[in-house]
Amino acid sequence: EVQLVESGGGLVQAGGSLRLSCSASGFSIDEYAIGWFRQAPGKEREGVSCISSSVGSTYAASSVKGRFSISSDNVKNTVYLQMNSLKPEDTAVYYCAAVRFCESNWYRRMAFWGKGTLVTVSS
Repeated sequence: EVQLVESGGGLVQAGGSLRLSCSASGFSIDEYAIGWFRQAPGKEREGVSCISSSVGSTYAASSVKGRFSISSDNVKNTVYLQMNSLKPEDTAVYYCAAVRFCESNWYRRMAFWGKGTLVTVSS
C-alpha cells in the first residue's frame, strides 16, 4: 500500500519557522514528483511547492518564494518543507502529494496524497 504521512505542523507565532515532513512508504519518492499544497477555509487549494528529483526541478508559489524551501532525502524516503518568516495567511492544512510532474497547476492533478498536518500562525 502506498502512503504519504505528513508531520511537523503546529502553532507558531508570525515570523517563526516550522519544518514539515512527508514520509513515504510503499514506494520510492524517486518514482514521483512530490508536492506540498495547502487548504484553508474560504480559500482555494494552493500549490505551495514541488520537487522532482529525477529531473532536478523545483516549483514554488509566488506567495512563498524566498520564505519556503523544499528538499528531499532519498535515504529516508522523505520530503521536507522548510517554512520561514511565517505569516498568519500561511495558516492552513498542509498536504503532500505524489504527482507526475512539477508543472504549472500540478496540484490539480495528483495521484495520491496524505491526510495533512495543520499549521496555525498567530499574529
